[in-house]
Amino acid sequence: MTTTEELTWLDAHSQAALVHAGRLTPGDLVRAAVARIERMDPTVNAVIHRRFAAAVAEADALAGRSDLPFPGVPMLLKDLGCTMAGEPDQQGSVVLRDADHRATRDAHATRRLRAAGFVVLGRTAVPEFGLAGSTESAAHGATRNPWALDRVAGGSSGGAAAAVAAGMVPLAQGSDGGGSIRNPAAYCGLVGLKPSRGRVSSGPDTPDALVGHATFGVLTRSVRDTAALLDLLQGYEPGDPAVAPAPSSSYTEAITRPAAGLTIGILDADRLPPEFVEPANRDAVRECGELLGQLGHTVRTSHPEALFDPDYHERFVDALSPAVSLLAELIPTMVGRPVDESEHGLISRFWIERGRALDATSHRRVMAWMDRYRERMLAWWREHDVLVTPVSPWPPPPLGWFDGPAGVRRSIEFLRFVPQFNSTGQPAVAVPLFERDGLPLGVQLVADYGREDLLLQLAAQLEDARPWAGRHPVGLAGTTARPGAGVRE
Repeated sequence: MTTTEELTWLDAHSQAALVHAGRLTPGDLVRAAVARIERMDPTVNAVIHRRFAAAVAEADALAGRSDLPFPGVPMLLKDLGCTMAGEPDQQGSVVLRDADHRATRDAHATRRLRAAGFVVLGRTAVPEFGLAGSTESAAHGATRNPWALDRVAGGSSGGAAAAVAAGMVPLAQGSDGGGSIRNPAAYCGLVGLKPSRGRVSSGPDTPDALVGHATFGVLTRSVRDTAALLDLLQGYEPGDPAVAPAPSSSYTEAITRPAAGLTIGILDADRLPPEFVEPANRDAVRECGELLGQLGHTVRTSHPEALFDPDYHERFVDALSPAVSLLAELIPTMVGRPVDESEHGLISRFWIERGRALDATSHRRVMAWMDRYRERMLAWWREHDVLVTPVSPWPPPPLGWFDGPAGVRRSIEFLRFVPQFNSTGQPAVAVPLFERDGLPLGVQLVADYGREDLLLQLAAQLEDARPWAGRHPVGLAGTTARPGAGVRE
């Protein structure tokens, strides 16, 4: 019989296989996950809303459902956008928390996940409105990185990443509007794919989230889980403003075919200013390039010139900030009372004020710039298949790094390698190839628009060449973890 301890580090496929083989029931999986959350989360603070009794009942009702791919496999939803009818929808906001604001309907992604047999145990922490690089908020406190409890887990899908990295659940839903899946994945030692724009519906409530920059995805421990979840989530829903090209086969099938003979550009981080990216993150990109060369790919030092356009980040903020200022206008209606701007955090106020300062013509001018920027960036992929870059410019910083006025500035500065691909709509994935000083260190792979198949093939090849399944935080499988916890192979 598989023990609860053995379940801790199994991916979703392996947990589902135990049910299909009759070794465990869906209820067994969910009860074991509930026990892990109750034991670990007081330390990590990732799961801010729990629906354990309902989840156990739903899992027991799935007994005998061998027709489902993931019967009873436990998972968590991010408390930002991916709504579940009747459950909290608080978005890291004290205002929404105090009003006990709840969703009235399921997101399309929620419906698809539950239809595949996944059982939702609760919702994960986010920074207020998903706007910071660390999952710390006045509403729910700080989410801690399971690898080192004094470090951030990333944002805004930090709660999701911390829960998976700690072994509470095999995967969790996330979203990415400027690196919000990829940064937490890199900081927590996970696979984090941002799909192409229009691949996964974020409707019905936010079908064009952040002017097309944001998309739903998942944080997982294995490429095969990421591929299978993309198969489940991808596809048009009524009201979607964009639809990515249909894949030629399932992503699950695609990763069984090895990537071969690719032309891969490696960002030469050594040519960047020393303060732009730390040595460990530079080394990870170089080592990934060496590994890709050993796997038979053509590797060259190259990247799109537009990647570091000096005007990009200002345009990025101007493109997205009106969506935040609009949300601030809607919140009083959502909670049924006037809301003073001082009730929001500093980072949120920065975005709200920036959005209010833009008139319609100025915003349209920014979006026209983004159209040209997308064209300039994507031209590079005419001669290359994949780009390799760091995910973050530094390892996970200490908790509190994004506090105060300096934290507002840092919340933009650290987005050096990831939001550009939200603007272009391209798929990008963080893979946990390395670790340094007991902390995970991911690299980012980026493919042409619509080519998640190629990206996942390459990620699977790297996973085979340098497996990461055996690396996980020390301590949290018991009752405590410690700052600076290292790696167990």
